[in-house]
Amino acid sequence: MFTLWFWLVAGMLVFYTILDGFDLGAGTLHLLLARKDEERRLVLRSIGPVWDGNEVWLLAAGGTLYFAFPGLYASSFSGFYLPLMMVLWLLVLRGISIEFRGHLKNEVWAPFWDVVFWFASTLLALFLGVALGNVVRGVPLNAEGWFFEPLWTNWGVRGQTGILDWYTLVVGLTGLSSLAMHGAFWVWGKTDGDLAARARRYARILWPVVLVLALLVTALTFVVQPLVPRHLADAPWGYIFAVLALAGLATARSAISRDQARTGFIGSSAYLAGMLASAAFGLYPYVLPATTDPAYGLTAQNVGAPLTGLHIGLMWWIPGMIIAAVYITYVYRRFAGKVSLEGDGY
Repeated sequence: MFTLWFWLVAGMLVFYTILDGFDLGAGTLHLLLARKDEERRLVLRSIGPVWDGNEVWLLAAGGTLYFAFPGLYASSFSGFYLPLMMVLWLLVLRGISIEFRGHLKNEVWAPFWDVVFWFASTLLALFLGVALGNVVRGVPLNAEGWFFEPLWTNWGVRGQTGILDWYTLVVGLTGLSSLAMHGAFWVWGKTDGDLAARARRYARILWPVVLVLALLVTALTFVVQPLVPRHLADAPWGYIFAVLALAGLATARSAISRDQARTGFIGSSAYLAGMLASAAFGLYPYVLPATTDPAYGLTAQNVGAPLTGLHIGLMWWIPGMIIAAVYITYVYRRFAGKVSLEGDGY
């Protein structure tokens, strides 16, 4: 049961990354792709009907984490208090930049919120990667399972670590470039003309960057976190997730050459899923390793909720996810196709 809930939470986080990832990627490239106001409105309209719904999956994953692994929720949310507040403010800024942009017809108003949208989206994409890097590297847990991390210490990956070090920064840059490429595929598939051509060009530019960083972060992870190579040695079938990531990147590259935006988006989604699943598989049963003493690390078993609660929760989680899946399928089918500036909305 602990293993099942571990993978359910991991799956929800993967789902969130794929969906909200293209929103963040579109925001990261917003000022580069769109050269005039009409094109910027098209970028916003491409994500307009779904961006806020995509962010709900982050809340759902957090709620599921609180229910299934309350010990991890309590420890991580107190230890990561400062970066979580920064992420909260970035989410707020990103939301109001989308909503406020069209409230006034002014030469300064819209460009100001365009910059805010780009700024918040870029930092969020970077911070999500840094957060993953902290989880994979581990945190300075004490014997009671608590920790606190400043923004940085000595930039090392052992002992009293900070949120930022050379490893988490590399993971953050990998996440930023990956989501930017993901967003480029989305905008390319949802628009026409020069804007779509530019999105395709940025997807082509970002692809080798993502490949190099993905290989680099994989090699560094094997050095920084010994749990990963150890678990893969014990269960070699876990390499299937790495194969999925590489196959996704290969599919994305082929789609760029063949001018197939949808196929490229699918390939980019497979790459993100493979990378995140590889990290989860390499860490299990740990949900938060320790950089101080491996014995202090939090596992799914020692921070999980009582088994009775997990069984009952599963009875509610399954129908809830079915309803959510039906709804999201309807929304994406309803707003499928290219976007234009005609009609209401963004």
